[in-house]
Amino acid sequence: MPTELLFRADAYLRDCTATVLAASPEGVVLDRSVFYVQGGGQPGDAGRLHWPGGECAILNTVKSAEPDTLLHVPAEGATLPPVGTTVTAELDWARRHRHMRMHTTLHLMCSVMPGIYATGNQIGADRSRLDFDLADPPPKEWWTEKLNALIAADLPVTTRWISDAELDANPELVRTLSVQPPRGAGQVRLVQVGEGTTPVDRQPCGGTHVARTGEIGRVEVTKLENKGKQNRRVYVVLGE
Repeated sequence: MPTELLFRADAYLRDCTATVLAASPEGVVLDRSVFYVQGGGQPGDAGRLHWPGGECAILNTVKSAEPDTLLHVPAEGATLPPVGTTVTAELDWARRHRHMRMHTTLHLMCSVMPGIYATGNQIGADRSRLDFDLADPPPKEWWTEKLNALIAADLPVTTRWISDAELDANPELVRTLSVQPPRGAGQVRLVQVGEGTTPVDRQPCGGTHVARTGEIGRVEVTKLENKGKQNRRVYVVLGE
């Protein structure tokens, strides 16, 4: 029972109509969804399902054991929509949009460390972090200045699909050691920040992002941590 992943084509969709394929306390399966599925360091989306005579709070969205199928995890004790019902799936948009801004910021963090691999990441609505294979990182003020300059440049953020063979021929596109792009489906989604043949950043990524860096708003790197030999953790928050 595969789920059509609408967020991959348009991260700005806030709701959609969908048919319920299965429903249990573990999760509601829809034939299509705007909810991002937890993975790659980005949390799954939350929101609500509405149908005539009922509604259900969704606390998270995770992968099912079935290939290409999402589970919309309901609140404990929630009334579940009957199988076959048409529902409206509505995102907690404020939370999702913060994740989009944060995720794009982490791409910019990669861009200011050319040739340095990221060893781990975690995206949050309030604070995010990226770990680098780096012995002596610049101070947090340096990071803040570099990131806000790229944000102020209002660079376009675009996506396209490449083949597995293209990725294999260009291994430098992979900038993370902890999260490898999924292979085997024949194509991989590539996210690019900036224009032309030498963009600011370009790497495989399945997450959601803003359309232009200016949408992120000001950010601040608040803390650097030593997490072991040549593993430095950089924390960033969104300005209010």
